[in-house]
Amino acid sequence: MIKMQILRLILLPNVNTALIMLLDTRGNRILPIRIGSLEANAIALGINDLNTPRPMTHDLLKNILQEFGVNVTKVVISEFKGDTFYAVTHITVEDKELEIDCRPSDAIALAVRAKIPIYCTQKTLQSAANQGLLKQRSDLDEPDSLKGWLESLKADDFGTYKM
Repeated sequence: MIKMQILRLILLPNVNTALIMLLDTRGNRILPIRIGSLEANAIALGINDLNTPRPMTHDLLKNILQEFGVNVTKVVISEFKGDTFYAVTHITVEDKELEIDCRPSDAIALAVRAKIPIYCTQKTLQSAANQGLLKQRSDLDEPDSLKGWLESLKADDFGTYKM
């Protein structure tokens, strides 16, 4: 598994979705994952440690898990099938390790709140590379190159956003 970190969160207003760009901390590869705008907002709140007057969904989940003594250890972007990314959240409860299927956006929103690592499987990165989605950080370091890449994206480049 490859450790990832959140590099950037980009709203795509024309298609009412967002891209979360995960950076491979070893190889400087960028994995963009299309997520919903509401999920992007949840991740942004977590990244910035912003508290809302009442708990949001991912805060509620984190609070419930803590109350029941469940330790959330990591999240993994586990697969890329068709045009959809999949993820699992790893938890430990009563010395039992479990993997819970979830959307990458939910896994990441929980990870930023619980301050746990985000990983991606090598197979997922290879599948994304085969589809032309994986980028090198050096390809997007310049503001003009990132802007050009974003402007060249079409709504279906990342598949259909699915719940």
